[in-house]
Order: sequence, then structure tokens, then C-alpha cells
Amino acid sequence: MSFTIIIIAVTCLVSFSAFNNRDIYNKLILYPYGMSTPAEYYRLITSGFLHADIQHLLFNMFTLYFFGKNIEYVFQQISFAGLFLVLYLTGIVISSLPAMVKHRNHSYYMALGASGGVSSILFASVYYFPWARISFFGIDALAIPGIIFAVLYLAYSAYMDKKGNDNIGHDAHFWGAVYGFIFAFLVDPSHGRSFIDQLLHPSFQ
Repeated sequence: MSFTIIIIAVTCLVSFSAFNNRDIYNKLILYPYGMSTPAEYYRLITSGFLHADIQHLLFNMFTLYFFGKNIEYVFQQISFAGLFLVLYLTGIVISSLPAMVKHRNHSYYMALGASGGVSSILFASVYYFPWARISFFGIDALAIPGIIFAVLYLAYSAYMDKKGNDNIGHDAHFWGAVYGFIFAFLVDPSHGRSFIDQLLHPSFQ
């Protein structure tokens, strides 16, 4: 079984458990104000397995499913498949750090979601396959290039972050995206020239 499927399964299990149990929700959510000691830093990881509702969960898991398998394959070819798990988990942590610092004195602020990890995988995939298409519901007419989906994903995140009316860590999308792209480049810098070439010569195959 792939790491992508395992992450999706665990995330769904934790998220659904938290939907019905407020104690789990409160214990795992990112809460910078209450993270004054290292004993609470585990929330940097666990918050990535919580979601605000089913729509939020499906949006993140849908994105992870379509892009995760590509990155698993690439990492298996150039290094080892476990690198995928390293990227995903560190993506959750790294993308949460800015919010933790920014809101450390705000008792009202909490955040959750797999946004950082998913964005890391998404933009690592863009590094390798910028014009690869994803097909919505298996319908070719609804297929769009990955790089276009990535831009729309960030635009949606920026819009929702400005609204600021939920506990979803929308700003983590941006930082996860930056981290994922840099991670892929550092792992395989020789591909950088190929990435530029692909951008300049779009292929929608």
C-alpha cells in the first residue's frame, strides 16, 4: 500500500473521530497560545490530521490523492519512497511555524488541516510535472494542468485566509507550497533546468 493511501486513511480516521469527539479536537488542534512548552509542540503535527468539516477533508484528500502518487513514484526512482512521508510530515510542521509565531499571544487563534502537507506534495509535483493534467470525476473535458490547479488552489487559500472566519490554516497552503518546491529542488537540483524547459514548452498530453 502506498504512503498516499495510508496518509489518507489515517487522516480520515482522525478527522472523523474528532468530528464526534470535542476532547480529541481540542487535544490535537494547533493552538499557539497554549504551546508555551515543548510538551505541546506535538500539535504542529497532529493538527494536520484534523479538518473543520467533510468538505474541507475531501478537498485536501482529493488533492493529495491525485498528486501524491506522482511524487511517490519520482522519489522511489531518484532516492527512496519514504522521502514522500518525510516531505509530507515536515511540510505540515514547517507551514505551521509562521502561524505559531504570529499568533503566539492570541488566545482566540486555533488552526487545523492538512493544508501544509498537501501543498508541499502539490508543489513538489508541479516541479516535476507542471503540465500534467488531472481529470475531475474521470471526465477528460474537465481535466486541467497541474500548474493551473496549483495556482487556483493558492488563490482559493488566499481568499479564504482573508475572510478569516474559520479555524482552517489557509496561510499554511502558501508556506507549504514554497517548502514543497524548495524540498524537491534540493532533493533533485538537476531537474531544475528541465522544469524551466517544461514551463517554456507546455505539453497537455
